[in-house]
Amino acid sequence: MEIETTKGSSVPVKIFAIILTLFALPLLFGGIYLTTLGGSWYYLISGLVLVLSGILLFKNKLIGAKIFGAFFIATIIWTIYETGSRFWGWIPRLAIFAVFAFFLTLLLPKIGHGVSKKISRILTGIIVICFAIALACAFVPHYSYSSGQEISDQPLVSGDVSNDPTQSDSDWKYYGRDADGTRYSPLKQINADNVKNLQRAWVYHTGDLPPAGKKDVWAAEHTPIKVGNGLYVCSATNNVSRIDPATGKEVWKFKSNVAYDSIPYTAACRGLTYYESKVIPRGQACHTRIVVGTLDMRLIALDAETGQPCDNFGDHGTTDLNKGLGYTVPGFVSVTSPATIVDDTIIVNHEVRDNQRRWAPSGVIRGYDAETGKFKWAWDMKRPNDHSEPKPGQEYSRGTPNSWAPMISDEKLGLVYIPMGNAAADHYTAMRSPEEEKVNAAMVALDAKTGDLRWAFQTVHKDVWDQDLGSQPTLIDYPDANGKSVPAMLVPTKLGQTFLLNRENGKPLSRVEERPVPTTDGVKDDPRSPTQPFSVDIPRLGFPDLNETKMWGISPIDEMICRIKYRQANYQGMDTPPSLDKPFIMYPGNNGGSDWGSYSYDSNRGVIIANWNNNPMYGQLITRAQANKDGLESMDAKNYKPVGGIGRPMADTPYGVEISAFFSPTGMLCSEPPYGMITAIDLHTKSILWQHPLGSAERNGPFNLPTHMPINIGTPNNGGPITTAGNIIFIAATTDNKIRALDLRTGKELWSDTLPAGGQATPMTYSINGEQYLVIMAGGHHFMRTGVSDALVAYKLPKNMQ
Repeated sequence: MEIETTKGSSVPVKIFAIILTLFALPLLFGGIYLTTLGGSWYYLISGLVLVLSGILLFKNKLIGAKIFGAFFIATIIWTIYETGSRFWGWIPRLAIFAVFAFFLTLLLPKIGHGVSKKISRILTGIIVICFAIALACAFVPHYSYSSGQEISDQPLVSGDVSNDPTQSDSDWKYYGRDADGTRYSPLKQINADNVKNLQRAWVYHTGDLPPAGKKDVWAAEHTPIKVGNGLYVCSATNNVSRIDPATGKEVWKFKSNVAYDSIPYTAACRGLTYYESKVIPRGQACHTRIVVGTLDMRLIALDAETGQPCDNFGDHGTTDLNKGLGYTVPGFVSVTSPATIVDDTIIVNHEVRDNQRRWAPSGVIRGYDAETGKFKWAWDMKRPNDHSEPKPGQEYSRGTPNSWAPMISDEKLGLVYIPMGNAAADHYTAMRSPEEEKVNAAMVALDAKTGDLRWAFQTVHKDVWDQDLGSQPTLIDYPDANGKSVPAMLVPTKLGQTFLLNRENGKPLSRVEERPVPTTDGVKDDPRSPTQPFSVDIPRLGFPDLNETKMWGISPIDEMICRIKYRQANYQGMDTPPSLDKPFIMYPGNNGGSDWGSYSYDSNRGVIIANWNNNPMYGQLITRAQANKDGLESMDAKNYKPVGGIGRPMADTPYGVEISAFFSPTGMLCSEPPYGMITAIDLHTKSILWQHPLGSAERNGPFNLPTHMPINIGTPNNGGPITTAGNIIFIAATTDNKIRALDLRTGKELWSDTLPAGGQATPMTYSINGEQYLVIMAGGHHFMRTGVSDALVAYKLPKNMQ
């Protein structure tokens, strides 16, 4: 019989005991506080047990090790109870304690005379085997799903008609490749069998990089266009280049000379617009044009052949978009998405910087003559019957909802479709007019000739969560009950819902229900809508609501802190009202679901490809007095400057707001992974074909340190997918700075490459001289922490493998 003794005390054991005790104390005190909030008792109990274990081990008592062993086994049981088979839920609960167990088993022979080295080695071996199994499990994609259903080879309706039948298969003429915004290419030289052989063909550098120390707003987000033998690219600050699509060599460059202080929250140029003049004969200057809207509110038309401004457009090539907006400051309003052209009208939208003030500049939508750049009409929702430009001394209605995402149009119907954002100041609705509320966070259809409102479909009522529409809709043909083709559109949302609308009248073509949502614990002067629209038939891109057991961290301590923050907050599920007396959680957050990038749609198969986010946000309203005390003063217009960061002023309203990602102390999201997914949906059956996490943990880790581990954890992602006839999905978007090729039929990764910076943009593909190219703007993104670059990267197959 073995007997414990205090002889043979070891310095390593004492050091271990001290570390264990110091680790246990935050669990103890934090656990006490968590229980007072109604949270789990585990942390309080574990803190007490580990402190006791540490004290006994410090005294070289073997019972201390036995107590730790019992605690470890109990923690495994508790983990199974709370998380079941959710692998990522096991990491914060067990990983650190398994490390403690490993070292403790090595130290067992030094603790009294109770354990032999043989037993110590056996126990250590068991821990090592468990580590190996856990590591192997980490490399298995969790939350993957496959229906086993074969992907369809039939369109939804026969005779699917393109919105632009003149477009060549070899081109990428529009932001979304075609006039329907499908992001689908009929090219198939690169296919599922040979994509593994893709190699870099060339890299073009725009030369547009931020000044030293000014990387906080840089994010190119650009998708080039290719027409004929010209590839056109826009830099982060609107410099436009034409490059040879075969070699990547610059043909011409136009410098927009956007000043740095004109840059809003994000320096971005998502796309360009191509136009062929109906007035200027072919072969003459400016018959073909590249149109770009700038961050400092100019609309510029360039000769596609020479890059020179079109002298007959506006004022020597430029139309001033600040006209009629009234007083503003640099960076408050900007054009970040490509204009759309219907017949001879350029329709332009612009973003207004979020959360600044109620009486911000107008979100007016305007139409200009595509030949001359002259004003044609304006849609100002607060003066719906007046489409004129304001007279000197007047201005468009201030604070109205703006649209910052790419629009799309239907030439045949003569309509332009506009994904709308929020009225200023975003998180407070009581001051919105009925005219504003009707089109806030709505898909809007305007008559492209007159600017008249034809219809509006609202996706969120009284939106205070920044759930504006950030994606370009996709135009499709959809069968009615009799199989007859109906002109339709897919509308992605940040809530992960997909609305399927008749694009002639805005009526839903799939079931939409008004469902009750939380209305309590918000501010009394801004009551919430009792219901919200839910798209029922098409699967939602999202996970169930949060609860305490889904809080996460890299260790039990930061997981516990996330549980405390969760318990401190107002959270009642989706659409929890913003609160003043305590924080509130937005889940999905305002970067959840589908943001810029949009869907890819294969009309030959009726299949949607969508990448999406699963990221919670943590916010709290603050009183006007507190906002002013924090330096978020409600200034008069002429002294006002935009404010960024966690605190947002919402000047001219009773409240300011503080909003950030729901982070743990180590900088990890407080919710359990995965944070980014990609999904294939069959519109024939309105069911998920397959779904996988998207993005590895190579560049993500605690304190923003890279782990260098290719574990497919599913990262936040922005930028969209494209699909090709070669059964390939190409997508970048993730925070691991990779571009990937996935098998359209299964979602399996077939190829990847690491980019110079994040590819928070949608890639594109084209063909020139019989060779297919894949191109991605790898400009990085400040919000996604993916670096800064000016590189446009192109890939193709080696000639002997084409």
